[in-house]
Amino acid sequence: MNQYGKEISLSSFNGKWVVIYFYPKDDTPGCTLEATQFTSMKKKFEELGVIILGVSPDSKESHCKFIRKHDLEITLLTDPYKETLRTYGAYGKKLIYGKEVEGVIRSTFLINPDGEIAFSWKNVKADGHAQEVFYKLKELV
Repeated sequence: MNQYGKEISLSSFNGKWVVIYFYPKDDTPGCTLEATQFTSMKKKFEELGVIILGVSPDSKESHCKFIRKHDLEITLLTDPYKETLRTYGAYGKKLIYGKEVEGVIRSTFLINPDGEIAFSWKNVKADGHAQEVFYKLKELV
């Protein structure tokens, strides 16, 4: 479901390239940096015909607040039961400050027009990631 409560499925984007990026929490430093960088590059992605989707366990209300606060121009999807996160391997055990915890593993997937994963990143560093994704897409598209 997106920030407006509309159900979204990957099949809605058949025939298009899609960036799906998974992030832990709205309005946290790394997640804000990643979302604002994807927003600042949105027009470049659109020139390649690419859709950007951010996914976290946060509610649609949280997404709306996050979007308004930071003038985001990307679609954010909510996955409160972490089903999609688990399907993509973007939820599980990870290390935070040397301690093993369960949570969202910052990950990004490029989905080709046939709905297949064309490229993926795991344990993403937020700063500069949108540009890295864009460069990879330019190679593939």
